[in-house]
Amino acid sequence: MIKRSLLFIPVFVSGIFFGQHKFLNTPKLSEEDLKSEKSTAQQDAPAEVLYRSIHMRIDYNGYLYKDVVDRVKIYNKDNASKFLNQEIQTYDNNKGSRETLSNLKANTFNYEGGKIVVTKVERDQKYKSTEDKNYNITKFAFPNVKNGSVVEYSYSVLTPFLGSTPRVLIEEEIPVRYVEYVFETPKPLGYSINYKGSISPTHRETGPQNIYGGEYEVYRFGYENVPAFKDEKYVQNNENYKTGIKAELNSAVFDNQLKSYTLSWNDVRKRLMENDDFGEQLKKQSLVKELLPTEIKALPTMEKAAAILKFVQKNYTWNKEDDVFTDKGIRNLISSKTGNTAEINLLLTMLLRSADIDADPVVLSTVKRGVLLSYSPSIAQLNYVLASFEDEGKFYLLDGTVKQSEINMIAPKALNYYGLAVGKKEMKQIDIFYPDTSKTLLTVDAKMNPDGTFEGHFSDRDTKLYAMVVNENYLENKEDYTKTYKDKYKFSLTNLKHGLQENNDFETSFDFTSDTFVDVIGNKLVFNPLLFLYSQNHDFNQKEPRKAPLEFYSAYDKIKKVTITLPEGYVFENVPKSKKFRTEDSALQYTYLVTQAGNKLTVESIVNVDDSVFPKEYYPAFTQIFDNIAKQEAQVVTAVKK
Repeated sequence: MIKRSLLFIPVFVSGIFFGQHKFLNTPKLSEEDLKSEKSTAQQDAPAEVLYRSIHMRIDYNGYLYKDVVDRVKIYNKDNASKFLNQEIQTYDNNKGSRETLSNLKANTFNYEGGKIVVTKVERDQKYKSTEDKNYNITKFAFPNVKNGSVVEYSYSVLTPFLGSTPRVLIEEEIPVRYVEYVFETPKPLGYSINYKGSISPTHRETGPQNIYGGEYEVYRFGYENVPAFKDEKYVQNNENYKTGIKAELNSAVFDNQLKSYTLSWNDVRKRLMENDDFGEQLKKQSLVKELLPTEIKALPTMEKAAAILKFVQKNYTWNKEDDVFTDKGIRNLISSKTGNTAEINLLLTMLLRSADIDADPVVLSTVKRGVLLSYSPSIAQLNYVLASFEDEGKFYLLDGTVKQSEINMIAPKALNYYGLAVGKKEMKQIDIFYPDTSKTLLTVDAKMNPDGTFEGHFSDRDTKLYAMVVNENYLENKEDYTKTYKDKYKFSLTNLKHGLQENNDFETSFDFTSDTFVDVIGNKLVFNPLLFLYSQNHDFNQKEPRKAPLEFYSAYDKIKKVTITLPEGYVFENVPKSKKFRTEDSALQYTYLVTQAGNKLTVESIVNVDDSVFPKEYYPAFTQIFDNIAKQEAQVVTAVKK
């Protein structure tokens, strides 16, 4: 069950002026800014945007010019790496149209010996690389950066792609002294300005103007003293909740004839199905006619779908490229065994159809790309494909790109609220959430020695979707993953192991010894029975009002189970009592269960969260429950010699 869906509403603006303000007026860098040691807006900020201008202008020849100026003050260079290493992306559709970058200038400014010293980023310090078949990246790092430096860069991009502009974010994780967004379009082109967020412009100017020798519609927004945006925990993509602006082409006038570019999702479906790299690929059903073993086709529907998914996982490998369109096509995938997201999951759809399962592709926007904007249908939003089918009135999703996936357990990056099923006749919006419950099982089996030291074994096991998430993190960087355990637990670890189990659970385990768990008070040994699994703090401690829903990927159970065996001749005293508490609707429940058998004590701490997403209004309830959990788990037990 989904507690609440996201709703983003576009704002259309016209003919509004907020007093006199001069846009596109880059101020001179002052000595005062170079000498400053702290942000007046936030004392501990590692950096601050002094000035940022994003200016987009379309000429009457149908080209869009994007001019950017970005100036940032660095207070603590060690915590400001994002602003010291820059990447500029340009797009090439590989069909003769591409974006071009020009006039890239980048400088570091320092105040030394009573004067401003400038260090340029030289031509040979700018590097170009190909991100994938459509994107080229120009990278550079600012030289000679010190605490107190100001870094500034500017560039222009010329693009023939007018349908949709990239979303410009107004908020940063550092304070912004001034940022402006300027969009200017010839009168014959009609754009919708989609504005999302809570920050209102200090300066606004919109409406018709005669500039650049022609009639234009202008949209200019200036913002002063924008506070730092604080990322919230349990949010898949915090950028979804930052204030941002995006322009979308909705109409054009040619020879006094109005042409509408406003699409419905069914218009998007039609374009997808007519595209050589989507719908035309699906028509090549004969390519897959003989691929499946005959024994698979004889299975009942659900078993058959599961078997076909495993067939794809076993025989084909995702090339780590996400796209709504195929790259080299289904025929090449069948022969090379490697393909992008669209190729893998369109093939999966075709194989399901070949086995008499009524399957359709599902298209969506991944978490990193941002939540799909239902009010603004466009192919440009889409970058992922799934397979789907219905059986006995229930809808199922499949994802062949992940070897670990199962029916309805798709890649975590695709769990982005909703997608669109590309049906035979229409596009249908569907919810995309993981419907099951994942578990995290933290288990300690420990023995206390007479001198108060402990030794034992620990395992950290994740199931279902959480196992997939953890396995992805592990495979991304095994050394870093191992380091997190060594950094977290400050006692002696041996036999440390990580890995995917035969049942697709992911487990980390180690043996341990420690002399830090016990306080000796006279002849009594006092310790927390949860040992190193006890934490006096929790993550639901945000003081500011919550902006985003709580997103957990999956409903979950987190179970901590610690079994402690005392040496012969010792007994437990002051054993805590079991306890339960929950929210009024039982959406969040907690159990503290204590059982004792002779010199063996077992304590279980069980948290049950019954959904993957909760509205922000639930945040105080989570805080209250976890405050109580911290108090409950702070209890200690005593061991004494008889």
